[in-house]
Amino acid sequence: MNQLTIAIRRLDPARTADVPLPKRMSEGAAGMDIYAAVDEPLMLSPGMTVAVPTGFAIAVPDGYEAQVRPRSGLALKKRIGLLNSPGTIDSDYRGEVRIILTNFSTEPFEIKRGDRIAQMVICPVIVADWVETDDLDSTERGEGGFGHTGV
Repeated sequence: MNQLTIAIRRLDPARTADVPLPKRMSEGAAGMDIYAAVDEPLMLSPGMTVAVPTGFAIAVPDGYEAQVRPRSGLALKKRIGLLNSPGTIDSDYRGEVRIILTNFSTEPFEIKRGDRIAQMVICPVIVADWVETDDLDSTERGEGGFGHTGV
């Protein structure tokens, strides 16, 4: 596995010292679990979306992004996910990482301090330069769009 050093800062160390920073939960894990830094339990009603604080900010190096993704266990067992999955933390953002959680279930879901609410994966970014043209090369698929191969 490749290694990359990324600066991370607790935004209020006195208030968030008990909330773990993102960490991998196994040696082969691509993602690092992210923990809720809520001061009081937060009830996420069915259909509700909220930006959950994490208490930290990061400095993603140029040429990379941090992708925020749902945790599979929360998605499968509780139907809790990220509305904008994956969310992107750009290399020039220095504010608090907040997790946009949505309750897709029919039951309320409580978010408590220190709960693992999402995962973060660091990914390389390819910067594209557009070249405007009048024609694109042809492919077998052509303009076949949504559902063109069946449902």
